[in-house]
Amino acid sequence: MGSPLELLTYHSDTLLDIGIQVSVTLGKREMKGVVIEGVDKPAFKTQLIIASLPFSFSSTQIKMAQFMAEYYGCYLGESLNLCVPYEIKEISSEFLINQTTVDIILSSQQNKALDFIRTHPVSLLFGDTGAGKSEIYMKRMDEILSEGKRALLLLPEISLTPQMEERFKRHFGDVFVLWHSKMTPKQKKITLVKIYDGTARIVAGPRSALFLPLKDLGIIVVDEEHDESYKSSSRPRYHARDMAVYVGSLLNIPVVLGSATPSLSSYAKYPYFRLRGGYYTSKRTFVFEPSVEALTPFIDQTIVKNYQQEHQGIVFIPTRANFKYMICDSCGYTIECPFCSVGMSLHRNAKALKCHYCNYTEVLPRLCPKCQSSKLTNSRLGTAEAVEHLGTIADGMKVVQFDRDVITTQNKLIKTLKAFNNREIDLLVGTQMLSKGHDYHDITLAVVMGIDNLLAQADYRAREKALSLLIQIAGRSGRKEDSTVIVQSFNESFFREYLDDYELFLQNELRLREGKYPPYKKLARLLFSHTNGLKAKEVMEEASGRLSTIATIEVVGFGASPIEKIGGKYRFQILLRSDKSTELIRAIKLVKSPLCEIDMDPIEFT
Repeated sequence: MGSPLELLTYHSDTLLDIGIQVSVTLGKREMKGVVIEGVDKPAFKTQLIIASLPFSFSSTQIKMAQFMAEYYGCYLGESLNLCVPYEIKEISSEFLINQTTVDIILSSQQNKALDFIRTHPVSLLFGDTGAGKSEIYMKRMDEILSEGKRALLLLPEISLTPQMEERFKRHFGDVFVLWHSKMTPKQKKITLVKIYDGTARIVAGPRSALFLPLKDLGIIVVDEEHDESYKSSSRPRYHARDMAVYVGSLLNIPVVLGSATPSLSSYAKYPYFRLRGGYYTSKRTFVFEPSVEALTPFIDQTIVKNYQQEHQGIVFIPTRANFKYMICDSCGYTIECPFCSVGMSLHRNAKALKCHYCNYTEVLPRLCPKCQSSKLTNSRLGTAEAVEHLGTIADGMKVVQFDRDVITTQNKLIKTLKAFNNREIDLLVGTQMLSKGHDYHDITLAVVMGIDNLLAQADYRAREKALSLLIQIAGRSGRKEDSTVIVQSFNESFFREYLDDYELFLQNELRLREGKYPPYKKLARLLFSHTNGLKAKEVMEEASGRLSTIATIEVVGFGASPIEKIGGKYRFQILLRSDKSTELIRAIKLVKSPLCEIDMDPIEFT
């Protein structure tokens, strides 16, 4: 399982159920397999199944895996490998119905939203930051639990979970469990026991939680449904939000999507309830500074003033580490990764250059590798350098870096957020991790830098991504007191128009995309990679020639990927467009090459 193999035929002396996990011989190795279907005895010789194991995949998991293999163009073993099997043993059907100590009181608007999600199989809760989406989720989950069923809460990624975990644990107690990749094997084992024996009634986690063996599932909630981390960036390249909707239809259970800045596709596709306003009556003022990405005197002065008034702030910068690239002033050479066609990022604290694609690291050079000049400079501001600078502008101000280079574990995340809420940290400087729904109590200043770089990306979703990110980061401020949001941008007119009306943006963006992009059209990206660049290019060109003859699809473009080389492999791509995904899937099946990887509904194009 997990290997790129077609289905293999084995025989058994006993009748085996579909979905049961078995032990088989493959070559000279003993491996695990899954019984997918029974067949008549073939003419060729088959091997005996060694043993059946005490685990089984449900019919829902198998249908899910088969759908993923067909739609996302992966092997069945790869999609089934994501699933955690059920344990085969009798489990008591009597579960403790959780008795919550504190009842959730909803406002009249929240009650209307609750009625709305009760009456739709798939619903979008389009709620402003602080409008109380979590309370609605919990109230609906209370109802599901009282029916003897379970609930699944999907969160974008581990960085969103600490405060959500605390809120849900406070309300639901021990029947609430968390599942994520950073858990130790022991923690995972303990959690799985609770899932198997039925004591875990509400499970929360990132996209991998969708594949857990949850019997009697009654609802799936996808929080922050717009977040890109729901889309897997490696095979199988599935989208967890879309798979959650598919699982909901298989099990005939409701699926609730929630966001303050919903994706255009969900807004267009599903019935939505607009939950306006929130608990916070404070005012948020936006100040635009037309400037390139830099810590200007105006930003420094505003941060110092905010600190002197004993308030906290956040600074958003799109790049990690110190700088994006290291460049020679004499000859213009950019120090690139030897395995990827990208500039290496400077990590000053580690005195090293690091590639953020393949993790190759090398010692900081003193001279340009090309012309031996010592005039090496850096372009684009990074979090580490910003922390270094901002730590010097006011005596006693505690500035902390908040990105994936520093926040590497769940414990570090919890510790940093706790210190920030205890006022031990005055300023957090970070990347997109800052926008991930953390509940900050006393932020009266948010600085957003580099937003124009996002807006200028060669991506049909660039406007949506930039505006959504700005609204999400701005939403972290002004929870208790009036706040200021400084936006470093030359595009004030675009952002101003939609800051208070994201729905207006969605309506206008729908008109712009009509006839060209999702949700009106379906896209697929075919990636061809090989250590021999000529071979990858040749296979890509042959595939594009074949695909261009098919009338039901359009070859939008083909050629070298924007980042042509990653991990020593040269990459080429073809972008396809069609009215229907079925037409794309049919066409893609004609491209049979081990060099080709399929990315259905792509969200990044580099």
